[in-house]
Order: sequence, then C-alpha cells, then structure tokens
Amino acid sequence: MPETSAPATLVDHYAWMARYNQWMNRRLYDAAARLDDAERKRDRGAFFGSIHGTLNHLCVADKIWLRRFADSGMDFPMLTEEVLALPAFTGLDMVLFADFEAMRRHREVMDRAIVAFAQALTPAQASGTFRYANTRGVERSHPFWQALSHFFNHQTHHRGQVTTLLVQAGIDPGVTDLIVLADGAQG
Repeated sequence: MPETSAPATLVDHYAWMARYNQWMNRRLYDAAARLDDAERKRDRGAFFGSIHGTLNHLCVADKIWLRRFADSGMDFPMLTEEVLALPAFTGLDMVLFADFEAMRRHREVMDRAIVAFAQALTPAQASGTFRYANTRGVERSHPFWQALSHFFNHQTHHRGQVTTLLVQAGIDPGVTDLIVLADGAQG
C-alpha cells in the first residue's frame, strides 16, 4: 500500500474528489453500457426513474453548479461553454441527452473540466464567500468550500442510486469505495 500524507489544504481534498468523480463515472457508464437502451431507460422507481434518467440528472445538476462556479467572478477558464451549455431550465429532470453514448461522451468532457477546475482551486478561493441564485431564483450565500462539498456529495449520492439500479438490473458495478482510489485505482 502506498504511503501518503494528509492533504496540505482543503483544495487537495476537492482535487481528490474530482478524480474520484471521474473514476466512478467511467465505471458506472461502462457498467450501464452492458445494458441495452430500453433497460437503461426502464423506470425502476428511482427518484429520476431510470439509470439513464439518474445519469442525465447528474449532468443537469453538474452543469448548474459549474455555471454558478464559472459566474462567481473567479477565473476558471476550463469551465467552457461546451461544458456549461444548458438549454432553458425546465426542471432537474430535464432531458439533456436521449442518446446514452452522446451523454457518455459529454460526461467525459465535463469530468475532465471538473478535474482541471478542482486542481486549479486555491485555498483563498475555497475559503471565500460564494453567492448565487438557486433554481427558484432565491439568493444564497455560503463559504465556497460548502458549495464545493455539496457539489461532490450530490454526485456521490446519485451515483449510489445508479449502483443500486444497476445491481437490480443484474449488473455488478464493482467496487465503488473512495478509498480504493487512494489504493492506486486509475482515474
């Protein structure tokens, strides 16, 4: 087992979470690809219905948060319009991608941007105040690190739902533990 030290800053933790996000998304999309489109889109009673619907929701929510980060007044050039583009908001269940492979390709683009974004964060940025409006237009203000923690926690929450849906569909997504990434899993 490789010996590692504690992160020097909180932003090191977010860089690790971004790598975990990327690693897990690759694993889940690989697992979901073993199902046909009808099985991926079959309503399994989850909050966003299906495997495809839940993965789609993650794309929607990530775009919303990444847009907020990009609009924060801080310089994040990796958060490009390709990454941030979102049609007029109709709800957290809005369909961005009917096609699984198109969603998968875009997820890869977003995850590379998320990794670059997290690696570029500075301690000063993470400790600053973050202001934004939620999807209902309510103005919010938090320490930036709290918004970042929510961003990564939200992804983990819904990926946990996807792993359950995959198992219900007969697909083993494999090990999903964050600590496995520390043990040398590649992102």
